[in-house]
Amino acid sequence: MADDIKKDWGKIAEQEEHQEDKASVEVNIGEEEGEDGDVSGILSHPSYIELEDKLTQAEQLAHENWEKSMRALAELDNVRRRSERDVANAHKFGIEKFVESLLPVVDSLEQALQAADKDNESLQGMCEGIELTLKLFADSFAKFGVTQINPEGEVFDPQHHEAMSILQAPDVKPNTIITVFQKGYLLNDRVVRPARVVVSKA
Repeated sequence: MADDIKKDWGKIAEQEEHQEDKASVEVNIGEEEGEDGDVSGILSHPSYIELEDKLTQAEQLAHENWEKSMRALAELDNVRRRSERDVANAHKFGIEKFVESLLPVVDSLEQALQAADKDNESLQGMCEGIELTLKLFADSFAKFGVTQINPEGEVFDPQHHEAMSILQAPDVKPNTIITVFQKGYLLNDRVVRPARVVVSKA
């Protein structure tokens, strides 16, 4: 009988303790949520504010790192394009200095051919040799993208021609090239030497 009474008292004590714990939890939740049951209490909790600040800082840092990576990729792409352009220019214009050094030789051969008396039979062999040499130069230049500028009768172009003088020419349209003092040359459409010319006056 005494044992039964103790068991009943134990059950009653456990129920009361469980009810007290439940009431304590409800009180704590109520304090965090506020009197009207919203989450304002949680949002104002120091731990929540600290976590929110850390999240904001992490987002800012992630955005900054993303911008840095985009700038780095853009700069890398620019470097790659510049390198490709420099390599292409090196292939196209690497012999520019060499071509410039050969132009006086070509000029001398052309002047010798113009000055030679072609009616003199004793000079015909020399003239033919000069003509063949000039042809060899022209063929070799063509293989490497070198073209001659001989603009007599054409409209003056300041990008390809250099006006040495301007003369009045009634029978010629203004700004037309009358005489070519020295032929010009292009290397893959880049001017190695402009043609030196005489232009008709407007």
